[in-house]
Amino acid sequence: MKDIELNDPYTTPYRGIYAICDKNNEYAEIIEHCNCYGGAAWSKFHYSHSPLIIKTRSIGNMIRYLVKTGTSKLELKPSTAAAGIESVIVKEKEVHITYAGLGGGGVGATKCRALAQGVLRYTYSESGGGRAAKGTIVVPRRDRVLIGIDDTDSKEKGATWTLTHNIAKELDCPESVYLSHSLVQLFPVSARTQNCVSTVLEFGCVDNNSKKELLESIRAALLKYSVSNETGMVVLHQFNADNIYPYSKKCRTSELSKEYAIKYAKENGVEIWINGNGIIGALASLAWFSRPDDSIIMDAEINDLQ
Repeated sequence: MKDIELNDPYTTPYRGIYAICDKNNEYAEIIEHCNCYGGAAWSKFHYSHSPLIIKTRSIGNMIRYLVKTGTSKLELKPSTAAAGIESVIVKEKEVHITYAGLGGGGVGATKCRALAQGVLRYTYSESGGGRAAKGTIVVPRRDRVLIGIDDTDSKEKGATWTLTHNIAKELDCPESVYLSHSLVQLFPVSARTQNCVSTVLEFGCVDNNSKKELLESIRAALLKYSVSNETGMVVLHQFNADNIYPYSKKCRTSELSKEYAIKYAKENGVEIWINGNGIIGALASLAWFSRPDDSIIMDAEINDLQ
């Protein structure tokens, strides 16, 4: 038998909590990176009933809440609506998120979230047992940065999805948080290496300096490690990527030209950072950020754009 010593047996801190906002601060995506998926899944179910919540999704061990910013009135009820997000307030470069819950839901709403990485400050009431509890955390306001990449490999060596993930993992930091990675199945064109798959990376950045450093570092790493002369890298600075979906649908069902990709990118605010033929697939990948289960299915549709 092993004698276990627990310093704080009733606290399981989240790994990280991040807030991505649209340009007008009307909408936000609260992304919770958990250490205990069971507890996070329980929260996902109950939080989905909160008035501010538009939709919830889980990707791996991250729960993502798309919310309308503001304040709501929660009516907490044991077992059926035992916890929720009461308010999401954007104040300049910070986002203040208030959680509330009953019993174990109150523990999650207070210390478990307060002690997550990325939290700047917090306040909370006592929780646990039969109490109702409330906690507010303050996290940096972040912008979403999407990076589409394709054609870094050759017939003899490489795989774009592994290179892009390894680069992103190395660049993950408090200022530029690595949030998601999706492999996007494309139409099998004649010029493909093998499977005709591009990749989109999603980061949450706190300011323009962190964005610039991130993107310059990714470009430098791609130029250093790519074994192809046709690498493509494109960047979109937007809360969502719905304007890219029509192009992506064409690229997943037919063969497109580089000229068409460049024209579409310029008309839709997409920056071209590396101008190889890979920009055709790189551009198509942007619409599928944070959708790794759907992006690999050729006939998948995006019916609930963020």
